[in-house]
Amino acid sequence: MKILIDECLPAALRGTLTAMGHECETVRRAGYGSKKNGELLTLAEDVWDVLLTSDRRMKYQQNVTGRKVAVVVLCAKSNRMKDLLPLMPAFAQALLSVSRGQIVEVGPL
Repeated sequence: MKILIDECLPAALRGTLTAMGHECETVRRAGYGSKKNGELLTLAEDVWDVLLTSDRRMKYQQNVTGRKVAVVVLCAKSNRMKDLLPLMPAFAQALLSVSRGQIVEVGPL
């Protein structure tokens, strides 16, 4: 799966996702740095399958229905690797069922 990692998550997450067999890139390395969520979703939907973020407000701020990209929100205590890594099994499971135009939250809410 092609996964775009939002700026609010550590770039080191890229290595973890690559090791899981996904093609992934950070927002900055993809050339989308400093974009607002709506513009980022528009740019991402032509290239990426999933936008991975920790922005829990995304579901209230953006309507992704009809978009060609899915959004997965990691709900961790912080955006540090030690808090995100335990969510990776649940994230992998979420990828099996997430559809384009859908927002899915992973982790404790």
